[in-house]
Amino acid sequence: MTKADLIHVITEKANLQHKQAEFVVNIVFDMMSDALKKDDRIEIRGFGSFVNRNYGSYQGRNPKTGQIVEVSPKRVPFFKVGKELKEMVDHGETQKASLS
Repeated sequence: MTKADLIHVITEKANLQHKQAEFVVNIVFDMMSDALKKDDRIEIRGFGSFVNRNYGSYQGRNPKTGQIVEVSPKRVPFFKVGKELKEMVDHGETQKASLS
C-alpha cells in the first residue's frame, strides 16, 4: 500500500474529501517523523512501535574498489511489530484489528 492508496482508502471509509484525507495522513506522518527526530519512541498498541537504533562508527569496505572506509555513527528508525498484528499476519486473518 502506498501513501496515495492510504489516502484513497481513508477518503472512502471516512467519507472525507481527498484533500482532507491527504491532510490527515500528512499530519500523522509529520508528527511521527518529528517524534523520531527528537529520539522519542512511537507506540501504537496492537500494531507496533517505532524507535531509533544507534549504530557506532565502524570500518567498512567500498565494494567497487575494496578500499577500507570509515563509516560514521548513525541513528536509523526501526519498526518492531506488535503481538496482535504479528499474529494476524501469521494466521492470515482478514478481520479488522482492534487498535486501541
